[in-house]
Amino acid sequence: MAVIIRNGMIMDPVSGRKGPGDLLVGEGKILDVRWADGCADRKAGTPVSEDLWNRNIRRVIDAAGCIVAPGLVDVHVHFRDPGFTWKEDLYTGSAAAAKGGVTTVVCMANTSPVVDEPQVLSQILARSEKLPVRVLQASSVTKGLKGKTLVDMEAMAAAGAACFTDDGIPLLDEYLLLEAMQRAGKLGLPVSLHEEHPMFIKGPGVHPGEASKILGYGGAFPEAEEILTARDCILALHTGACVNIQHISSARSVEIVRQAKKWGADIHAEATPHHFTLTEAAVLKYGANARMNPPLRTEEDRMAVIRGLQDGTIDMIVTDHAPHSREEKEKPLSSAPSGIIGLETSLGLGIASLVKPGYLTLMELLERMSGTPAAVYGRRPGRIQAGEDADLVIFSENEEWTVDQFASKSTNSPFLGWKLPGKICYTICRGEVVYENENWGIRK
Repeated sequence: MAVIIRNGMIMDPVSGRKGPGDLLVGEGKILDVRWADGCADRKAGTPVSEDLWNRNIRRVIDAAGCIVAPGLVDVHVHFRDPGFTWKEDLYTGSAAAAKGGVTTVVCMANTSPVVDEPQVLSQILARSEKLPVRVLQASSVTKGLKGKTLVDMEAMAAAGAACFTDDGIPLLDEYLLLEAMQRAGKLGLPVSLHEEHPMFIKGPGVHPGEASKILGYGGAFPEAEEILTARDCILALHTGACVNIQHISSARSVEIVRQAKKWGADIHAEATPHHFTLTEAAVLKYGANARMNPPLRTEEDRMAVIRGLQDGTIDMIVTDHAPHSREEKEKPLSSAPSGIIGLETSLGLGIASLVKPGYLTLMELLERMSGTPAAVYGRRPGRIQAGEDADLVIFSENEEWTVDQFASKSTNSPFLGWKLPGKICYTICRGEVVYENENWGIRK
């Protein structure tokens, strides 16, 4: 049984092709693409019977006025499962991803127990098989996230680890990290790094600027990020390892990565929607819901992140989806946990903060939210082409929606109440509709 998606504006970031057309989806794959210009787009040797478009059709989706694109890929999320499931779990996290148009995620390893043994990893992957989106799992770099002893990286890779990261905790032992990069390089897996040196943090989650002065809060200096970013770019250059600098926030860090790429390092960098949308002033308005590691910084830093996205220095947009309970976030700023949820608002914020002001085209935004993240993490980037996986997002670029309800268990977001463009109408994963906006069609 097949699904037809009609009348959509198809956007394929891999080929750069854009135009109106119809898709035929079945058995988890894109069976055929009919572009309105009449050009065929089928792989050789896979002819599609004409009557397949007319028989055995389970559903027809009218995507008029919508973009049809590959599903988004978020390589930095926290589903808190196992161990912290009052904040989020695999099921609610996957529902949040589907609602946000995300069809593949990579979960971080800072769970309880830590994902540092093949058995823990295998159990998570087994539980993820029937989830509505594709859930990949990171391995920690060190046992127990303690920064002292490397995990059995070969065994973790064999068990299906998507990458190695101690996200949330910086790796301070450069000799240990050097070995980790060398071993990960041989395994063909990326090492993702949280860059905040504790020596330069007087108070986590807030930039030491005007807002911190008003609040009487010490802050996390940009040097904390810049020093480790510089060190790890050099290590990446000399080891040849694929290295990802996570959630970059500092203008100087962006420039360091830019230079490392010019030298030929296999270095990549993430930006989050909150870092290219908000500045340090947000903590005065939103309190602990604007506290995150690394912190929101100055307007100069925000614009440097945007310029990094423009020229490809920063080649991935991720959410660092970090659920916390209401009770935790209502604590005083100094004792509240850092982090916000982001899966359900990422596309809207990307359109609002990057596309609408003219910093990126919509095609460029989609490439940084799907194609490159997939490629860096060893996955085939999604394409709108016959024979490819039917992982798709259908959204209305200009239709506004209000951030008021979440599929996530948690609501710790500074964007509650915001009106954003880019209403997501459908998310399709493995050929199945896993999210359908009940308000789709209410356009006026």
